Amino acid sequence: MLMKKTLLAALAGALALGASGCATDTASARKDPTYEQAAANPLIPANYAAATSLLARLQGQLAKDQALIAATVVNIDALDRSSTLGRLISEQVSARFTLAGYRMIEMKFRNNVYMARDQGELMLTREIRDIASAHNAQAVIVGTYAQSSDMVFVNLKVIQPETNVALAVHDYALPLDSMTRSMLRGAR
Repeated sequence: MLMKKTLLAALAGALALGASGCATDTASARKDPTYEQAAANPLIPANYAAATSLLARLQGQLAKDQALIAATVVNIDALDRSSTLGRLISEQVSARFTLAGYRMIEMKFRNNVYMARDQGELMLTREIRDIASAHNAQAVIVGTYAQSSDMVFVNLKVIQPETNVALAVHDYALPLDSMTRSMLRGAR
């Protein structure tokens, strides 16, 4: 119970921090009909808060009319592997950027990008420049996750492809409850 209260307090803090930099974007997200559904599940608000934090840190660094790519969040111990959780985090972060008005390239529909079965659009550092250039993307959102006995730690970065320099970063943790654990099972 104490862990749940601590997690809820951390999520509330992250939401408040993110909201302070993106009040207009948060207001537009609340008009989205999925916002109420998202509030009922702690995973969606945590991922949206992480994306909102990235957006706040990126203020003025990216053009909304130039494309971005969101790579699949991968296992930190096996960068060529992900899971349902990693793919879901990527989808939700991309959705939040889309709601904020950014043009997100949907990699699942691109034929010339390597996609391992059930892995999503995995990206290693050496691939960022080539894929971003091929799709004229100004930045790539990448991330890793690590599982402990009771938490999943997530690190997200927005990378400038020409230099591999991180423009914004955000770390957060998700509880390793039955729902999260089921999305990590059978990570490929």
